[in-house]
Amino acid sequence: MSKTLFDKVWDSHVVRKIEDGPDVFFIDRHFIHEVTSPVAFLGLKTRGISVLYPERTFATADHNTPTINQHLPVQDALSANQLKALEENSKEYGISHWGLGNQKNGIVHVVGPENGITLPGATIVCGDSHTSTHGAFGAIAFGIGTSEVEMVLSTQCIMQPKPKKMRINVNGKLQLGVTPKDVALYIISKLSTSGATGYFVEYAGDVFENMTMEGRMTVCNLSIEMGARGGMIAPDETTFEYLKGRLYAPKGEAWDKAVAYWKTLKTDADAKFDEEITFNASDIEPMITYGTNPGMGLGISKSIPNAKEVAEGEETYEKSLGYMGFHQGEAMIGKPIDYVFLGSCTNGRIEDFRAFASIVKGRKKADNVTAWLVPGSHVVEAQIKEEGILDILTEAGFVLRQPGCSACLAMNDDKVPAGKYAVSTSNRNFEGRQGPGSRTLLASPFMAAAAAVTGVLTDPRDLITN
Repeated sequence: MSKTLFDKVWDSHVVRKIEDGPDVFFIDRHFIHEVTSPVAFLGLKTRGISVLYPERTFATADHNTPTINQHLPVQDALSANQLKALEENSKEYGISHWGLGNQKNGIVHVVGPENGITLPGATIVCGDSHTSTHGAFGAIAFGIGTSEVEMVLSTQCIMQPKPKKMRINVNGKLQLGVTPKDVALYIISKLSTSGATGYFVEYAGDVFENMTMEGRMTVCNLSIEMGARGGMIAPDETTFEYLKGRLYAPKGEAWDKAVAYWKTLKTDADAKFDEEITFNASDIEPMITYGTNPGMGLGISKSIPNAKEVAEGEETYEKSLGYMGFHQGEAMIGKPIDYVFLGSCTNGRIEDFRAFASIVKGRKKADNVTAWLVPGSHVVEAQIKEEGILDILTEAGFVLRQPGCSACLAMNDDKVPAGKYAVSTSNRNFEGRQGPGSRTLLASPFMAAAAAVTGVLTDPRDLITN
């Protein structure tokens, strides 16, 4: 029987099928952080249950971590308590813990892949919606709730109904200045934030085949923003090259055996999807959001559409524009901005900093812009310094902060003030997401860099030099 990539991975992990109910299936890797795990651990303690496979669980602090002066005690009491709880719970249950000061510390969806914990054909969960990032390796990865975190800690299994299957194809050649972030935002703008609800998405076609692993992670990261349960891309030589030699990746004969299996993880030619959509790469330009959900995005050269041209209801649409201080028919180019955020599990990897630096090199940060440049891990931070990117950033007037989630969701000191505009490489532009009353415009590292040096929304293609 022909199967999709998703079917092959899902079906191979099913422990028990429940008639007219969810499947019970095994979880290979469980990532935890300080926000969603404390209540789960409390549940274990209350019931006197241990963690079944602590060696399959990996803990890192990211949401509440400060991005300056990490060597000092955390000042915010809630953040300090959550960070301490993660450390103590990990120690009590024998779980690997990468807290502040640990050189493996960083955003959970950055450190997992860079340490080779994320592998093709695996099932991966975390109490964080952007766990879909790991699907870039041909894994089934998705976010879970606090009660499910407890379930996986105690049983290493989870109960889930099997989602429907969607394939999104993007073929052709991308324009100059168009990044994986733009590809993802373009797809979401076409499908809306609910267009893939109930589906697990496989990304296929020339564009994804030619992407680096970091680009693929960006795309899969944003799957949840169109309502999908998760997203995945079939593993190939790009995947294997990225993983070879990493800390937790198989070695020697085990590596050869693993690669042989990973090569079978692709959709059969005659496999069927419940939904299939195709886009042309040449139609995509650098994207920017203008509203209060990731689906409210358009090409930087375009103007804000009329309410009748969008999926949102007219009242909701007008409320969104009112919050942002924008109006129908306005051009996006030239709008003044206040903050720029480069980072998050979407765009906090070394390629994102390379892209940002390529724009700002030889230029200066605009005086009206506050910029927070936050690597996704200590490994990325070290690469920035080793490759001379830090020198470029410093010369241009930027300061590199320390690893963490930072302003993506403002659970630390990095909060955008009310009414201020932030060009953000993160994943959500909801009301108040980056701070109470803040206004977020999602964009690529190229777009963020262009805004950072001009002080206004600027087409990055005007600043790219080949």
